Amino acid sequence: MVGAIPPTTAAGSSSRIGFGGGCHWCTEAVFQALLGVSRVEQGFIASTPPMHAYSEAVIVHADTQKIPLEVLIEIHLRTHASTSHHALRGKYRSAIYAFNDEQAHQAREILTQLQPQFAAPLVTQVLPFTAFKASPPRYQNYYSKRPERPFCKTYIEPKLSRLRQRFAEQAR
Repeated sequence: MVGAIPPTTAAGSSSRIGFGGGCHWCTEAVFQALLGVSRVEQGFIASTPPMHAYSEAVIVHADTQKIPLEVLIEIHLRTHASTSHHALRGKYRSAIYAFNDEQAHQAREILTQLQPQFAAPLVTQVLPFTAFKASPPRYQNYYSKRPERPFCKTYIEPKLSRLRQRFAEQAR
């Protein structure tokens, strides 16, 4: 599936937003573990130049009455290296992909409000969503299909553990 996706679905309180940070297997598992999230599309998201190259990311479909954008963004920031300019940022861009100007404005305000809670500056960017390419089916739902694999135990489980500790009310 490639192309623009509207930010709001017919339900009215359900919206879509993109998140990129670390490996999309990890990001997918984190958001799939949340109450109020109905669907997570794993793949690659592109933005506008100079961020037009595809980067690993997910599109999260969430009921904003059950899990507000503020909570989704905070969870995103706390489950990947949101303050690190590491060498793999091209493949793992730390980003919030907004589907419209209002969503982008809200995301920027939320980042500003959350910044004081972090010891270092956030590197997470708010970028316009322009396109999406889904991962091959064999990689989708990676953690739910393979929780026993070493990658899942080493990288995904610690993120889910942090999620359950800090955001217990939002965790499934």
